[in-house]
Amino acid sequence: NKLTLLATIIAIACNSTPNTAIAQEKGEAVVKSYGEAITPEGAISTDELVKVMTEKDEFATKVECTILTSCTKKGCWMDVQLPDGDVMKVRFKDYGFFVPTKGLEGKRAVLQGYASKETTDVATLRHYAEDAGKSKEEIEKITEPEHSLMFLADGVLITY
Repeated sequence: NKLTLLATIIAIACNSTPNTAIAQEKGEAVVKSYGEAITPEGAISTDELVKVMTEKDEFATKVECTILTSCTKKGCWMDVQLPDGDVMKVRFKDYGFFVPTKGLEGKRAVLQGYASKETTDVATLRHYAEDAGKSKEEIEKITEPEHSLMFLADGVLITY
């Protein structure tokens, strides 16, 4: 059936390391998919997301962004750049998929899922800092909860 064929094509495309290496040698962009299969169509900018979130507590959307870092232990979260130097934490729906633990800095991504406002307690902030490889001194400087945007992604595209 068509669904099986599509799943097979996606599985082959996502696992074709030699083709990825060849494309990168030719200077071509390679897009890898994590989680649910999504497309980049309809993605909004982080500027637009921030504007929408001034009036909403939660928003289902696709957003295009720049990756700052990812969890160095499992790849279970990413930090992405927001306007004015702000950062948005991206976690993955049901802990159901992971992204690479290194090499994502500066890469472009499209996220599909839900943006929401979040308060992160000090213990969790320190845990994230530890996962990111921060020094003990840097971790101990975290003494206040953080109010920020958070994104729960069910699918991610990363351009390499």
